[in-house]
Amino acid sequence: MYQSSIYVFLKEHKREFKTRFDNGLVVLCEDRQSALSCADVVKFLGFKSFVLPDFRATFGDDLRSYQEELSAIFETLRNFYAYKGEKILLSPLFTLLHPMPNAESLCAIMLKVGDVLNLKNFKETLLHFGYEFVDLVELGGEVSIRGDIIDILTPNSEQACRITLFGDEVESVRHFDLQTQLCTQEVLESLEIPPAFLNLSVTAYDMLEQEISELPTKQSLLDLDKGNNLLGFGFWCLENIGIAKDFLKEYPFVVLPAAKDLAQEILGFKEHNAQKLEQIIKGKTLEPTKDYQDFDYNFNTLQDFLALHQNKHITILAKTEAQVRQARIPLDSPYTFKFGVDYAVNLLGKEILILSLNSPQKQKKHSKAKILLDELNVGDYVVHCDYGIAIFNGITQANIFGATRDFIALRYLGEDKLLLPVENLDKIDRYIADSGGIPVLDRLGKGSFAKLKEKVKEKLFVIANAIVALAAKRELIDGVVCDVQKEEILIFQNQSGFYYTQDQTQAIAEIFKDLSSGKVMDRLLSGDVGFGKTEVAMNAMFAVFLSGFQSAMIAPTTLLTYQHFNTLKERLSLFGLRLARLDRYVSAKEKKQILQDLKEGNLDAVVGTHALLNVEFKNLALMIVDEEHKFGVKQKEKIKDLSQNIHLLSMSATPIPRTLNMALSHIKGLSELKTPPSERQATRTFIKHLDDTLLKEVIMREMRRGGQVFYIHNNIATIKQRKEEILRVLPKLNIAILHSQIPANEAEDIVLEFAKGTYHLLLCTSIVESGIHLPNANTILVDNANCFGIADLHQLRGRVGRGNKEGFCYLLVEDFNAITEDAKKRLLALEKNSFLGSGGALAYHDLEIRGGGNLLGEAQSGHIKNIGYSLYLRMLEDAIFALSGNMQQKEASVEVKLSVTAFLNPELVESERLRLEIYRRLSKCENEKAVFAIEGEIEERFGRLDIYTRQFLDLIRIKIIARNCGIASIMNYQQNITFAPLDGDKINIKASSKDEDDVFKAVFEYLERLKEK
Repeated sequence: MYQSSIYVFLKEHKREFKTRFDNGLVVLCEDRQSALSCADVVKFLGFKSFVLPDFRATFGDDLRSYQEELSAIFETLRNFYAYKGEKILLSPLFTLLHPMPNAESLCAIMLKVGDVLNLKNFKETLLHFGYEFVDLVELGGEVSIRGDIIDILTPNSEQACRITLFGDEVESVRHFDLQTQLCTQEVLESLEIPPAFLNLSVTAYDMLEQEISELPTKQSLLDLDKGNNLLGFGFWCLENIGIAKDFLKEYPFVVLPAAKDLAQEILGFKEHNAQKLEQIIKGKTLEPTKDYQDFDYNFNTLQDFLALHQNKHITILAKTEAQVRQARIPLDSPYTFKFGVDYAVNLLGKEILILSLNSPQKQKKHSKAKILLDELNVGDYVVHCDYGIAIFNGITQANIFGATRDFIALRYLGEDKLLLPVENLDKIDRYIADSGGIPVLDRLGKGSFAKLKEKVKEKLFVIANAIVALAAKRELIDGVVCDVQKEEILIFQNQSGFYYTQDQTQAIAEIFKDLSSGKVMDRLLSGDVGFGKTEVAMNAMFAVFLSGFQSAMIAPTTLLTYQHFNTLKERLSLFGLRLARLDRYVSAKEKKQILQDLKEGNLDAVVGTHALLNVEFKNLALMIVDEEHKFGVKQKEKIKDLSQNIHLLSMSATPIPRTLNMALSHIKGLSELKTPPSERQATRTFIKHLDDTLLKEVIMREMRRGGQVFYIHNNIATIKQRKEEILRVLPKLNIAILHSQIPANEAEDIVLEFAKGTYHLLLCTSIVESGIHLPNANTILVDNANCFGIADLHQLRGRVGRGNKEGFCYLLVEDFNAITEDAKKRLLALEKNSFLGSGGALAYHDLEIRGGGNLLGEAQSGHIKNIGYSLYLRMLEDAIFALSGNMQQKEASVEVKLSVTAFLNPELVESERLRLEIYRRLSKCENEKAVFAIEGEIEERFGRLDIYTRQFLDLIRIKIIARNCGIASIMNYQQNITFAPLDGDKINIKASSKDEDDVFKAVFEYLERLKEK
């Protein structure tokens, strides 16, 4: 009843905004969604609305993982303070339990083109504003200063800005793309730079640091990382340094009934300010009104609904006329139409009806940085496509024939070393293998790696041949044609209760095209747990059902069967689809009846385990297989046999490896779900010292909201002891233990009971099932988190926050002083970002390995271990292309040995990791246009190119032109230059002198003549 209550109150008190509410009104709501809903009414009635995020931190929490909310709070308050008209601040209850910063502390600075900028003072200001100085700007609140170029991404801004200085004058200000790092054409006259934290004077900044150091916080990792404490803990000290504002004392406020109930519910807990909660409970409550009511309507019965209320004054809200036409409402209807509005108000009164065709407001999605830095670090294992496994030793400079060049240093067995020219960086990949452990280094010059590659190549052709043959066989078989145009499908989709992501819509369209094509479908649907694969699969089952055929969904475990059955029953039984479940929990009598019904056509669909593989159907048209890689060899063969002449949809919770995707897409349908559902929230991550108080607080907080907890204790020997320790703190807790030594059936029963809510806490090793969807478990604790890799932690954190509830991840450390510097960096990165940059890429790689293993089979793990995953996939791709008749022309490598000094100058690009990333991208350029694009990017990001950088870019261009002209190598001695074609005699030319620019000129002129031929 949010909207009706606020509507009536504002209509009745409109005049008081000139007197009683002249400074603004505060409305306390239960949560962010109810605040957004009320804000729509505020906009409709002509007031200015400001909505605060739902900020649920408690005093002393490390706020690095709350940076998004803090930034949104500060921006909203800055705008609220500045607005001088009739205004309303809508806030979730928890947010205003804390003092907020005053207007002065939120002031921004303005930078204009032509301003004189003292760079030293500017850096000092940004430091006191709370900005973080980085190499590459990726997130809000970060700044990168490189000579006379300043990149900055202000909090809550969608676009980063690049400020170019000429001496100490601001020469230009432009937006730039985070993905390409290139500036847009738009030139800005000025740039407002708000604080990343707060606008602090030198004195206030020093005072705040002192206050933070005296805070009675629980030990956290950031206590060891003093540079980050301002963002981590500064918010808790606003009152102490005199810049805080208590909104509930300084502004009139009203409370929605649900917010009042929430205040009473949490009053008994010591986590929050009891005095403030009592003040809220005694405040003015907006009681439900009898004159108006909120309502929902069904899009498919909208005409009947409007006809029912035709005697009322009807107002229709829509962004565009197209929405009205889509709703089949004539534009000449006797209604009041309000177009160009983005809000959604649905109110029903005795004399009026306000109906919105817009979707309700949703929380703005977090946009993560798209550019990924090269993941290579010194000491990493790499694979050279010709020489095998080595250790990456970074970039090194060497003088060859009188010219200075950059090389990648690779160390092989027995201290063998290889200097790889940076322009050939595409020849190496980071070594990845699914078996873990330390790989064996290869030895240079023995030819053993070449022999190994040949062996693997033979095996790969066998695999590729089987894949291609199966695809070819299926191509020749006619498939059942399904009608995918029926209106019932749209009704089914509209009743899902949420909006499909673009990926889901695309996947459904691809599947429907297959089902109606007359050919047998063979499609793989890939997407993380909770990304909506089952919803996509149900569309396929529903289309098959409407066409009069049966479908079967097979899952590897009883738990997955249980989950799928409940979901399908809830969504499909409404439409008359007859569904059954077949697994080990079904009695013999029930099983007999189900088998008979499937044979006679009395059931339309069935969900089950591998027991379904021996079932006789009347007219089965679609088989859906979830997580096929988890079935045994015989079961996989049976699936293959059964699916030869029916539509097959395989589902996988691991991403498809990029390279394999390219190859398989020629012979198999591939659909990927990469976008999380709109209601899914990021998981809060905290690094804490484990003690009984924290344990009790964390578990009880989750249980108070009706949830369950994962506890990761990665030591089977002491897991029972850990259970006793937890029970000493919380004796009434119902705890289940799960680890790899528990028999499969028993383990499945445990997880199934946990899914049903029998247990409060699942105490387990890191084997937490990746394919399981447990939306009610939204807190995870990880013992000794410093002993895990970043990919493992990223994956474990992904177990929670899968429903519409916020997830909490606590990475527990026993002794902060004993952990390594690398572990500290990993944990800091995880705490700071729910969306990792290069860390996320590592986690994705980890998933890719499993995804590749799923598709290729475990038998290939030995080959993958020998040559590395990336090279294995490259070779498999070549084999599939060759056998499927899609063989791409393999481009010959060109050896360019010109004695010219050419490298990316460290004085221009200081960061080695950024240079490495640019080298990698240049090595992969396929045409000159791509090189020129990177050249322009370097100039924009780092400044004017020096001679050495320019000459390196010219070398890359020479390499590309030579490859296209069939040249194998180019070399020179002084002014004599030799070109060696792939076929034919060598050609010698002479430059006008041995100077480097004359050598370049002669090479380019000769290559240009070849191009013209």
